[in-house]
Amino acid sequence: MQETVINVSKLRDLIGHEVEFDGTTCQIIEILEDGPALILQHCHQHSTIQADQHGEAHRRVPSTITVPVYDPQGAALNADFSALNLLERLL
Repeated sequence: MQETVINVSKLRDLIGHEVEFDGTTCQIIEILEDGPALILQHCHQHSTIQADQHGEAHRRVPSTITVPVYDPQGAALNADFSALNLLERLL
C-alpha cells in the first residue's frame, strides 16, 4: 500500500504553478487521475513540432513531460515527483 496518499483534488490546485524539473522551468498544465500523474510543459522551450489531426506539422509547441506521483509498484512516491518539492503543498 502507498505510504503517502495524495489527494487528486489537491493536485488539481497545482495547475498553473511553475516547478523546476531536471534543471528546466516547467508549468503544471494537467493532472491525470489514473495513476495519478502530473503533466508538465516546458516554459521556455518550443522545440516540438505538433501535427494536426491529419498528421501534417504546422506549428512548434513546448514539449510536455508526464511525471507519475507513485513508483510503478505504487508503494512509494516516484523519485521525479519527490524532486518537484510539492509534498508540503499537498498534505
